[in-house]
Amino acid sequence: MAEDYCRRAKTRIKSAELAHSDKSYPDVVRYGQECVELSLKAALRAVGVEYPKEHDVGRILRAVKDRFPEWFRMETGKLSEISRDLADKRAPSLYGIESSGKAPSDIFGKDDAEKALSDAKYVLNVVIKFLLELQVISEDQIR
Repeated sequence: MAEDYCRRAKTRIKSAELAHSDKSYPDVVRYGQECVELSLKAALRAVGVEYPKEHDVGRILRAVKDRFPEWFRMETGKLSEISRDLADKRAPSLYGIESSGKAPSDIFGKDDAEKALSDAKYVLNVVIKFLLELQVISEDQIR
């Protein structure tokens, strides 16, 4: 499961990069969120944690941080913050805010997209490092 989630998270990064090149900034945010969710769920799965079926698993990550190596524990605050931020943007990046008549493109611009993409890559890279350390995935599987 962890390997599959990691592979799918990498696909979301590719999708986010393509959306960025197309200037489809809300989609970059959406794909970034999906990458973060899949990455963190891969890490949780790798240490045997059954996470809740919700988009933001940062709270769970912090609650079980003792299952991770020290270097990873030091990252859980930042990883959780990124997870919460992007999970909050998930629905607006797809649907906008209908009550105020704002389309996703009215809400998310280039800066939002670049931050989401950068944050998603950060989370994915931390998780890949962890999964390689655990030997859950190999170098060949992350290319």
